[in-house]
Amino acid sequence: MKPILTISYCPKCHWLLRAAYVAQEMLSTFEAELDAVTLKPSEISGEFALYVNDKLLFDRKTHGGFAEIKELKQMLRDIICPEKSLGHSDR
Repeated sequence: MKPILTISYCPKCHWLLRAAYVAQEMLSTFEAELDAVTLKPSEISGEFALYVNDKLLFDRKTHGGFAEIKELKQMLRDIICPEKSLGHSDR
């Protein structure tokens, strides 16, 4: 079964566009490896977090800010398909 990526974002912080951008990038890179990407408005103020099958992959508050898309792709790749090359994102 392919994993599901959930992006939980704070709607009060207006992070929907950021969440949609991350979703687009993840689907473009991992379209064969992911079953779905879901966007989930959070009830927690300031939340921006990524989950793989409900397991936390990235949390903005713990990380101390937003990660670059390159970093997020590397984190996801290391969990769902460690053998996959990310090309220029691996440099």
